[in-house]
Amino acid sequence: MQLFPTAAILYGVLSLSRAYDLVREYSGITFFDDWDFFGSWDNLTLGDVYWLDESDAFSQGLAYVNSVGNAVIKVDNIHSVQSPQKRNSVRITTKDSYAVGSLWIFDLVHIPYGCSVWPAVWSLGGPTWPEGGEIDIMEAVNLMPSNQMALHTTTGCFHNNTPPNQLGATLVTDCSTAAGCTVGELQPNSYGSGFADMGGGVFATQFDVAGIFIWFWSRPNVPSSINQTNSTSSIDISQWGPPSASYLAAGQCNITEFFTPQQLILDITLCGNWAGLPEVYFPSCGNQGSTGICYNDNVVGDGSNYDDAYFEIPYIRAYTTGGVAPTPTASPFEIVSKVDISTYPGYGSVTIPMSAITATDTLLHPSPMFVPGNGASARVPRLEMGCAGWWLVSIVVIMFIRLL
Repeated sequence: MQLFPTAAILYGVLSLSRAYDLVREYSGITFFDDWDFFGSWDNLTLGDVYWLDESDAFSQGLAYVNSVGNAVIKVDNIHSVQSPQKRNSVRITTKDSYAVGSLWIFDLVHIPYGCSVWPAVWSLGGPTWPEGGEIDIMEAVNLMPSNQMALHTTTGCFHNNTPPNQLGATLVTDCSTAAGCTVGELQPNSYGSGFADMGGGVFATQFDVAGIFIWFWSRPNVPSSINQTNSTSSIDISQWGPPSASYLAAGQCNITEFFTPQQLILDITLCGNWAGLPEVYFPSCGNQGSTGICYNDNVVGDGSNYDDAYFEIPYIRAYTTGGVAPTPTASPFEIVSKVDISTYPGYGSVTIPMSAITATDTLLHPSPMFVPGNGASARVPRLEMGCAGWWLVSIVVIMFIRLL
């Protein structure tokens, strides 16, 4: 007579172990309330953008919530940029950090794409890279046919033993290299026009002591457990199937050693030390302009080539679990129309560290919106300078006084 209650209790415990509880939803009119805007030039990947602060991003229409309630962040596509100016864009970071035991779901209708475009959905564990670890959930450049995932860590974390149920292709196994330990997505429509044509899709990341697991589903294939959730419900991941990237911890990478609590980040940069590398840019985008150079043929100009350089986001949700989370064990399936990433430049091949790159233009140029005569609406910029800026002003003033 005690078997049924015991079984019921056991089933309840097992069900709870599969469930993640919602701790934060970013959506609708309040989407941007819990994010910080970068407000500086791209000094991380040497991209040719200026990531606006919150006030300028809103006033210049590069961050907003559209008529259907989706958040949008984008590259400036309506103002002319002259050499050597940078083009305005957006990078946002969550105010919250999420510890091991978290789950993140990103519902995206549109991902930025096109020649020179470098979008990323990722997480970062602290200010000193890569000591707190980095998880690249969605990242691609130029006209790549699919997404590339990666982990970035200090020395000692590897992805040597690819699980048989990982759907993606392991490209680099050492997570401490400049490229990170990368996995190329083989399912179709994870990036570019294909992603947009299918109505977007969903990316999910399980950040667990057992490993880091990343899923992608094109819109028609999003699991019912995701489609049926709302802004308050928990979620069960047990029926999600095999992940695109499966970074198992056992014997390869101690997650709690190499990863601290992570902040979620979305950004769009242009060119830089991946999209702009000649060996990556030229094969697919060399005919984009007259010079064959990423910056000259894309960033400079009226911006109309960036009409597709935007994220459109119905929601992002962060979950946590108080129990033991399931490790993905679903059997792999045969991918229909598998993406051939073997001949496309960029996948897992960027091994040039930033310290080895000669930056020809690393000065902080004025935002193109503030440069008279470039076709933008004129306005007086706010005087916002760091120590270096005031130091330069002081030198100019002293030189002027000496000339008197």
